[in-house]
Amino acid sequence: MRESMIKPKTPFFVVNPKSYLFGKEIFEFALQVDKIANELDLQIYFTCPYTDIRYISNITNSIIVCAQSMDPIIPGRGMGLILPESLKDAGAKAVFLNHAENKKTVTELNKCIQRTKELDMISIVCADSPKEANAVACMNPDIIVAEPTDKIGSREIADDSYIIEVVQSLHRQFPNILVNIASGISTAEDCYHVIRLGADGTGATSGILTAKNPVQQVREMVKAVKKASRENEEDRKNSFRSFTTNSPHF
Repeated sequence: MRESMIKPKTPFFVVNPKSYLFGKEIFEFALQVDKIANELDLQIYFTCPYTDIRYISNITNSIIVCAQSMDPIIPGRGMGLILPESLKDAGAKAVFLNHAENKKTVTELNKCIQRTKELDMISIVCADSPKEANAVACMNPDIIVAEPTDKIGSREIADDSYIIEVVQSLHRQFPNILVNIASGISTAEDCYHVIRLGADGTGATSGILTAKNPVQQVREMVKAVKKASRENEEDRKNSFRSFTTNSPHF
């Protein structure tokens, strides 16, 4: 049985089929990704079309079903808009906001983030530049997806300088917000690289869906994320041991 409230954890991975998959295809894919999340014990966010949320939520146990967006409305008027309560009731535990393909105004975005907090849903908010990422962080989302818009779907990840700048800046000023580096991710090596540079999570769309075996691609990417995170933790422990050994205070 699903817990009523899920907290974001690091490391994590995002499988984002966007609108490339729906119906039977996405149901079968979600089941396979759910097995990977369970077997490899990693928090995996799985986005899907709004109409598929309830079924995917009912047939899976380990993935975090994620809505692709929502609107900052409350029950009542709002014809044609996406009601947050309806997403929550359908089984969505998280929601993407402000993706380059579905931007929000600053006012809308801030209201949406507040609505996710009211409903105990995880907010995953996209930002382009380090400056925009820091501005978004002031709204206190759970996760920021820092991705240069021109890299989305390009199979070319952001420069190391961009990744290091945005990750270090956000971690320093907003330690409770997790950072996802995602655009252009196409291989397990890409996943390993961005996590080693400090990202809390990563994910992909075309890098998964265009692979010969998308399910195996997800598995290899998740393994790479776990490996990089484990090595980061070992580096931190070794650094601390070195500090305590050489410091005159210990």
